[in-house]
Amino acid sequence: MEGFDVGDRLRQLRSARGLSQRELAKRAGVTNSTISLIEQNSVSPSVSSLKKILDALPVSISAFFAGDETSSPRPFYRAGELTEIGDGHLSWRLVAARRPDRRMSIIHERYPPGADTGEEMLEHEGEEGGVVISGTIELTVSGEVAVLGAGDAYYFDSRLPHRFRNLGDRECVIVSANSPPTFSEGGQELHHA
Repeated sequence: MEGFDVGDRLRQLRSARGLSQRELAKRAGVTNSTISLIEQNSVSPSVSSLKKILDALPVSISAFFAGDETSSPRPFYRAGELTEIGDGHLSWRLVAARRPDRRMSIIHERYPPGADTGEEMLEHEGEEGGVVISGTIELTVSGEVAVLGAGDAYYFDSRLPHRFRNLGDRECVIVSANSPPTFSEGGQELHHA
C-alpha cells in the first residue's frame, strides 16, 4: 500500500476552509513553521500534535486519513486494505476506515522500540480498550502507570489523559477498539489547551 500524503491532505483541508498556515497554527497552538513543515512533508507530526491541528479545523483523525471517499459496508478486510493513521514511527492501522456511519474503531497498533504517543497526553471522547498481542507497552492513564505484556489488556474512559510508550527492545503489537470512532470530530469534543 502506498504511503499516505499527510502534507497534501492537510493543505487541501486547510485551503478548503480558507485558512492561512498562520491562522491554522494560531488556532492549533503550534508555530507557523510546524504547519509549513508538515505540509511540505519535511516532518512527520506526532499523533498528539496532528490531533491538535485537526481539532482546529475541525476534522477527526479517521476522516483525515479516510479521505472523502466512502464505500459500501462489507464484512471482510485484507491486511493490505487497512488504513494507516500512525505518525510514520508508530503504526495504527484502522479497519474499515471508509465505511459510512462507522460507530467504532478497531485498530491494529504497532509500536517499535522507543515509540511514544507524545508527552502531551491524548484526551478525546469515548472509551477504548485493547489486548497486547506481543511485546510490552507502558500505559499511563490519569497518572496511573502500568507495563502491560502479551495477553494483558486495558479499558478506560478516553477523556482521561493517556499515553502509550514502548520502553522495551522489541516491537509491541496491540489490537484495540474505541467508541465512538477514533478521535471523534473535533467540533463535538472539548478542546484541550
